Amino acid sequence: MRKHHPKNERIKRAYFAYLEEARRKARKSVDQAAADLADFEASTGYRDFAAFHIEQARAYKRKLNEQTNPATGKPLAKATIHSRLMNLKAFFVWLAGQPGCRRIRYSDADYFNPSANDSRIATARRERPAPTIEQVRHAIGAMPAGTDIEKRDRALIAFAILTGMRDDAIASL
Repeated sequence: MRKHHPKNERIKRAYFAYLEEARRKARKSVDQAAADLADFEASTGYRDFAAFHIEQARAYKRKLNEQTNPATGKPLAKATIHSRLMNLKAFFVWLAGQPGCRRIRYSDADYFNPSANDSRIATARRERPAPTIEQVRHAIGAMPAGTDIEKRDRALIAFAILTGMRDDAIASL
């Protein structure tokens, strides 16, 4: 069984350049899009993207809903499924505008949309637990302060709680 389609490889290379240059995506985001495209391509038996049919998208969505996370053994998270489908949708929207792919319509990309309920679950904002001021004060009080480095560590935690800055912003100071 063939592991790639030469025409698809050229199309993907152009798309990844588009993501990096025009859409200004980070390399990590482009790599994730590449992995998602490779997974979709494998599910179609490496058929030509220009021969896309909406049933391929529907079958891929079913496959994702049945897949399990190899690390946990649980079904894939709704956020993971949503992310993969949105990467594929963006690719097919881009592909519909490319010469030589006139058979693909922009509306075909909509078949990669997850259900409205799954989208709400995947994009819901979750509150992250954070320590209270009293807990931070207790932690600072419990820290040793014998050496200069230990004093620095206490001061950094106190600075972070006073300013509310992210750790990356504090590190760049």
